[in-house]
Parts: sequence; C-alpha cells; structure tokens
Amino acid sequence: MPVRSLTPQVSQPVYLASVEMSDGRSGISEAQPSRVSGLSLLNHDCRPNCVMVFEGERLQLRAVQDIRPKDELTISYIETLSLTEERQKQLQEQYHFVCHCQRCSSTEEEEFMLSGEEEKWQQLKAALPSLEGLKTESNWPSLLESCSNLLSAAGAELPDENLYKLRVTDMALDAAVQLGQWEEALRYAMKTLPAYRLFYPDPHPVHGVQLMRVGKLQHHLEHLEDALDTFKEAFIIMRMTHGDGHPLTSDLRMKMEECRLEMDTQQSGRH
Repeated sequence: MPVRSLTPQVSQPVYLASVEMSDGRSGISEAQPSRVSGLSLLNHDCRPNCVMVFEGERLQLRAVQDIRPKDELTISYIETLSLTEERQKQLQEQYHFVCHCQRCSSTEEEEFMLSGEEEKWQQLKAALPSLEGLKTESNWPSLLESCSNLLSAAGAELPDENLYKLRVTDMALDAAVQLGQWEEALRYAMKTLPAYRLFYPDPHPVHGVQLMRVGKLQHHLEHLEDALDTFKEAFIIMRMTHGDGHPLTSDLRMKMEECRLEMDTQQSGRH
C-alpha cells in the first residue's frame, strides 16, 4: 500500500470545533480545538482511511488504508475505542449527525468488547468514574491498588479483549509507570496488546504508540530481544502512520539500534 501525506487544496481556512488528532509529541489521540484548512472538510468514519498527525507545528493527513481514485477521504472525529451506542451518542451531541459507517452497522466487534460474564464486567464499568477521579487527582498509589484489586476480583475471569477490563488495565499501567514499578507496568502493558491489535487494526497510530511503550519497558528491564522485536513491530506501523521523518519514528529507529548494540555487547562479554 503506498502511504503518503495527503494535502487537500482548499484556499480558505475553516474552523472546526474539534477533531480526533494524534499528538506528535506523545502519540496519544485527543479531541482538541483546531483551525485547519482543507482537513476540516473531511467526513467522519469510525474506521477511517486517514489519520491526522502533527509533525512540529505542521498537521499531516496520512493514508492508513488503500485508497482508490474517487474514494472519499475520512478521519475520525472522536476516540473510537467505545461501543457503537456511545460513539453514536457522542457524535450526535457534538456534531449533530448519526453515523452509518460499516463499523456502526456491525455487531461483531462489540461481541469482543462485551465478552465474558456480564456481572463481572459490569463491576469494572461501575468503577470507572471513581478510577478516573483518582487519575485526575494523580493519586497513583490508590489508583494502582484499586485497579489491581478490581482486576483480581472481577477481571481475572474476563478475556483481555473486554472493553472495561482494557480500560482498567490501561489505568493500572499508567499508575505503575508513574510509580516506577516497571515489572508491574510491563505485565499490564502486555495484557493490553491483544485488544489494541483487535480494536486498532494496523496500521493505526494508537497501536503503534502502545507497542512503543511496551518496547521501552522491555528495554528498561533489559529484555533486549523482546524489546527489539516490539520496536520493529512498532516501527512498521509508525513509519506508515507518521512517516520516516517524524520524531517518534526517528526515536524508534534509535531504540532499535540501541538494542542491537547492547545485544552485541552482551554477546562479546560471553566470549
């Protein structure tokens, strides 16, 4: 698939209240006000064929699917890791339309998101507001303890692809990183990958950034072969979603070289 930066030619800027963007510094998507030119004329799709990525102050539109002549270019206006009902509600409230994309018309993905015993995932769902509160307060010890207890009590019987287990696991990961508990952070990070692969089909910047995060934890803990494999997987995604010249892609290239050099040093020390 030829991946390139796409620049619609529109002469006058258009103000769009908010769109879903990938922050070039962190790689984390978030809705934010923006004043962009042709990009604001793009329609929404819950599985879009393009992503918007910052490189410095420049905003790029990059293709992440095969796009044929006369195909419509689409982006996502919202964070898409949610149930169809939740996405539809947010789009209706913020943008005043009902989405009829292919993803919204299918129930296959939601079977994974709501997999496992309902009584168990309802416990996790009910706990999310209080967990978000702890995260907002940066109360990392309490957040990690609460997430750990929930995942042991209710999450243990749910598949990793369950949406609410994933959200709790991601918060446990954030808390463990903030507290410098690297082994625990890696354990939680690894549990998120099956769901990220499923819900953010490659090439997707969110999956790429999560792989990069896992690789950095593996590297820090000197799991060099695992880290190199993870960085390679992330690099394949990020060079498509962000481009060869993006700082995140360059960082990945550097991390892979560091792993190779450290592995060579270890090999030399054994002889």
